[in-house]
Amino acid sequence: MQWRDRLSIWTIALAALALPAAAQPYKEAPALAEQVKAGKLPDIAQRLPAKPYVEVPHQSVGKYGGTWRMAVLGGGDNYNFVRAIANENLMRWTPDWKTAVPNIASSVDVNADATEFTFHLRPGMRWSDGAPFDADDIMFWYEDIFSNAQLTPTKPPIYTAGGDPVKVEKKDAQTVIFRFTHPYGLFLQQLANGFGEYPTLYPKHYLKQFHTKYNADGIPKLLEANTSAKDWVQLFNSKISPNFLNVYWQNPELPTLNPWVLTNKYGSTDRVVAIRNPYYWKVDTAGNQLPYIDRVTWDQVNDVQLALLKALNGEIDYQLRHIGQLPFKSTLFDNQKRGNFHFFTVWDHPANDAVLLFNLNIADPVKQKIFRDKSFRVGVSLAIDRQEIIDSVYVGQGTAAQVSVRKGNPLYSEKLATQYTVRDLKAAGAALDKAGLDKKDSDGFRLGPDGKRFTVIFMVADVYGLQYPDVMQLAQRNLKEVGLDVQIRATDWSRLTSMQAANEQEAYIWNCVGGEADVYTDPRCYFPFQTEAIFFARKWAQWYGDHATGEEPPAEVRALMAAYDKVNAATDDAGREAAMRAFLEASADQFFTIGIVQGPDKFGIAKNDLKNVYDPLPQSGSMWGPAPMTSQMYFDR
Repeated sequence: MQWRDRLSIWTIALAALALPAAAQPYKEAPALAEQVKAGKLPDIAQRLPAKPYVEVPHQSVGKYGGTWRMAVLGGGDNYNFVRAIANENLMRWTPDWKTAVPNIASSVDVNADATEFTFHLRPGMRWSDGAPFDADDIMFWYEDIFSNAQLTPTKPPIYTAGGDPVKVEKKDAQTVIFRFTHPYGLFLQQLANGFGEYPTLYPKHYLKQFHTKYNADGIPKLLEANTSAKDWVQLFNSKISPNFLNVYWQNPELPTLNPWVLTNKYGSTDRVVAIRNPYYWKVDTAGNQLPYIDRVTWDQVNDVQLALLKALNGEIDYQLRHIGQLPFKSTLFDNQKRGNFHFFTVWDHPANDAVLLFNLNIADPVKQKIFRDKSFRVGVSLAIDRQEIIDSVYVGQGTAAQVSVRKGNPLYSEKLATQYTVRDLKAAGAALDKAGLDKKDSDGFRLGPDGKRFTVIFMVADVYGLQYPDVMQLAQRNLKEVGLDVQIRATDWSRLTSMQAANEQEAYIWNCVGGEADVYTDPRCYFPFQTEAIFFARKWAQWYGDHATGEEPPAEVRALMAAYDKVNAATDDAGREAAMRAFLEASADQFFTIGIVQGPDKFGIAKNDLKNVYDPLPQSGSMWGPAPMTSQMYFDR
């Protein structure tokens, strides 16, 4: 059974992985052995936990050494780091992305109704600075960050069930219990996903100095030294925000559990460098401490074309982000020998590669009423010439589709995938009339109920080679034909996310996850679910995660949320699949988002002497990759 068909959602390895025991004594990189000899580091047996995680090499046991080179864009390219060298959570996906298994946790026990999860940690595990990692760190996250209304005003929905936040209890130094008031059959899978990192992200020994609970008397002095922070909350968030994508990669002092640690912050120089974590807690089957590669570097560039040039010149060793763009493929193919690289396939199957997202929680009462009217969204969808966009922008590759599960997946529905995708200007006009835009001005543009021209400002991020400006220009021309005035405003990813967080955007174009089995754990484009990511109904999503915040949605939206709750609560595959089918049908009836195209498989490039490279590599918006498999990559030189 391939990854794209269906993940095994409930058949989880609840005990420690049945992997070969590592040989003793443990072995380490020569540079670390030299530091041990010089008395600068403890012996490797003291740096590893009592039971290290044993990583089974994809192809072979590796060699130590070398630098893995990549490119990063300036600004908000944080995911470039997260996906490459992070993603170390209590749980993780197996490399085939079929099963969630213990990772930082050595094992986990789940009660019969999936309301209680007991995690057993690895005795002797350490942060990258050598300080112990144990249950106190997880309790610091829970008691002092997650439960603190100033640091976490809205609870992330993956840590809630039935609208109630998780309760976490420390049993002993190596055991923590997560309790929910409602069954939560998908919790372990959520912990294996990207946003499952929170419980193990916050080193108490380092961060407590910036928290008023632990250092109230010292905070004023720290604020004097950090003039950009006006209070302890801003000070704490400058070290690591509860939304870690904001500043995690701009604080190299922060201890981590990742295989490599930063030596300088992102944006401070033209090159970001990460070096081997001497306390990394994984070994291979021969007892070699991972990672194999000494250093990881990212050269900062201002344009994806410069990243392409680096690849052609042989200056990139492994990368899929930015490089894996369809317009680049022919150029890369012709220069494989010059750059000494080859292609690998990336099974990145989003629910849609280009989606029009109207802000259903916009403050403007006129636009809010229109945007929330399904007839408006249907009219917009029917006006789009998807085939023209596919031919012109995506070089003829892709399928016209809505936001939907991909064909070939058991959850696929042709009706749901293709509704309102055939261009029909007459029907589009009638739908817009029905939505209250039935009058036009002298220029042929539609007027709103207030008698003013109904103009939609579309924010378009020209980043990552995603070609959204080209897509939006064609969509703008299509919508003009039915009298809809669309104005395009260029922005970058960082600005777009800040606007979304402040609920300031009217509309924007982005991609949508949930095209394969990740729809179970990340349905953010099917209903208001995830507030950490770019979104279309932030206030409703906040309410879903914590009923004390956000804005209570209309009855039909609450019914859709209840339908997903049934998916989340199911504790067997058959019941979960049936509940998901019902949820997807209900979501399609609401038709929140407007999809344009589902593209083909993506790709990446890897140097010919780089080994343990997964091909194909499954990943998605929530299942971040290629980490954590990158610690086993090595150069055969």
